[in-house]
Amino acid sequence: MATAASFNQTSKTVCVMDASGRLGSSIVHRLLQRGYSVHAALQNHGKLWQSFEGLSSNNKKLKVFHSDPFDYHSIMDALKGCCGLFYSFEPPSDQPTYDEFMADVEVRAAHNVLEACAQTNTIDKVVFTSSATTVIWSDSHSKAPDLDERNWSDLNFCRKSKLWQALSKTLAEKTAWALAMDRSINMVTVNGGLLMSPDLTIANPYLKGAAEMYEDGVFVTVDLRFIVDTHIHVFEDITSYGRYLCFNHVIKCNEDAVKLANMLLPPSESSLPQSLEATRNHQQRISNKKLNKLMVDFDSKLRVD
Repeated sequence: MATAASFNQTSKTVCVMDASGRLGSSIVHRLLQRGYSVHAALQNHGKLWQSFEGLSSNNKKLKVFHSDPFDYHSIMDALKGCCGLFYSFEPPSDQPTYDEFMADVEVRAAHNVLEACAQTNTIDKVVFTSSATTVIWSDSHSKAPDLDERNWSDLNFCRKSKLWQALSKTLAEKTAWALAMDRSINMVTVNGGLLMSPDLTIANPYLKGAAEMYEDGVFVTVDLRFIVDTHIHVFEDITSYGRYLCFNHVIKCNEDAVKLANMLLPPSESSLPQSLEATRNHQQRISNKKLNKLMVDFDSKLRVD
């Protein structure tokens, strides 16, 4: 039986969809570094498309595709000849923000992509990017025991609280799991915390309910390098299964909250509400032990810049 350590990626072709986001594009570069052939499926045209086109002309292991998650044929074109898919959802350019209608959009996209995977005879594994917000939200989460990937956010609570990103991610992931089980697709999800990237702004939909997450000890963040490594490893490790909460920092004290506020807001607006100015630490109530156990043997010598 093959092991993660003996995984041979030099002959593997995989698809990254959507490769036009920061996470997707970083996964493309990391896969190329590790010797994969990559189909970079981009929803949005623009500078990144031109960058990938230029890179593909110099790297025969990279092919660039335009792939609309609502165009079944474009999905199938991007998947052709691939043994694996790294899938993450990027909102359409004409609807860039999360609202009460985005859930329908994200669910349809997930359904189309998983159905396309089921119709191929080459896809061996799907790594589906989800969110920690699919785990943490419920009416009783302030009284609940510690949370991990076995928990699901309550859909009615998300609707009532207008947590549209959490609602969309939860519904989309549940749709993907239903299809994966029905079509016998080997799928793993990476449920990432708030991605700490240079383009992070206060408008990021993950930050809806940030004060409540902070006070309840479930406000988790993840560095780009770590979440990229996680995606690669859960794909390569034949023992990976189910969901993996992915974070490497918990914002649970005043110093962390102030640092994040200063990063997101101008100085005149970054003072914290009175409720956040307590010096005590909030107890962490979320665990990523399952991922940490899997990642312990991962070779992280190659890094994404």
